[in-house]
Amino acid sequence: MSWLPSNDPVLGDPASCDALELVIVPRTRDLGDGFAVRRALPHGKRQMVGPFIFFDHFGPVQFVSGKGMDVRPHPHIGLATVTYLFDGSIMHRDSEGNIQEIQPGAMNLMTAGRGIAHSERTPDLQRQSGQKMLGLQSWIALPGDSEEISPSFQHYAAADLPMIRDSGFSARVIAGASFGVASPVKMASPWFYTEVTAGADVSVPLDPDHEERAIYLVDGEVEIANERYQGPCLLVFRPGDRITVRTIEPTRMMFLGGDALEGPRHIWWNFVSSSKERIEQAKQDWKTGRFAPVPQEHEFIPLPE
Repeated sequence: MSWLPSNDPVLGDPASCDALELVIVPRTRDLGDGFAVRRALPHGKRQMVGPFIFFDHFGPVQFVSGKGMDVRPHPHIGLATVTYLFDGSIMHRDSEGNIQEIQPGAMNLMTAGRGIAHSERTPDLQRQSGQKMLGLQSWIALPGDSEEISPSFQHYAAADLPMIRDSGFSARVIAGASFGVASPVKMASPWFYTEVTAGADVSVPLDPDHEERAIYLVDGEVEIANERYQGPCLLVFRPGDRITVRTIEPTRMMFLGGDALEGPRHIWWNFVSSSKERIEQAKQDWKTGRFAPVPQEHEFIPLPE
């Protein structure tokens, strides 16, 4: 999706639990038509968790009949986007010719690399009937040697992703490896992303093997080392510690993180790069129409001034 990063301060507190480095309460923004977004990354105290550089929680919102999402074509460079839904559906179209209806539980990874444009809209059928929308969009910054790779798109239906079912909880491995099981999704660097749903009073372990790790509480409440946390919030952990999460009530959460990149990234609008000059080039490329167009689209979001 195409949203300018907010300059508003986002709440972030040092954690009282020794294993926790930071607790981020995302700032809520209304993008119009009652469409609410909670932004956890980037944050003033933490730009990335592994390669995760942008993390938005959108909805829940109920679109009435005839209304829906209309994110017009916009560009990206230097990143991969993950759109993950709990409710609703989105029609993805991109300048590589990919057309895919994104549905709950499916993995949709668009790698921008040297440049791609895409649109995100409510499908016609759901627009006619109205639908509830709830989901997450994340940006994965690409490593330095992959920032200019060819753009691509991967789709895996929910049924094609590994599921783990244990006593009181289930987990869908969206990318990377969790609970000893690996997703089939191809990635430019090591990272992981897993949806975990659990009933009340259930213990769930967070793998200590990943270099950087966080848990995003979508909803519910958990206890970690005798401290309680309620969603929505992002809990960022120090490396190496063994973490056990105990749910206080039924909870939905995302385990995420991965290897740290070799350095920080510059972010402007929808562009991510290790080079300011590359972002300036991308600005001019979009402004002058040098990005490939998105088939079947006749609109676009102009470059912010």
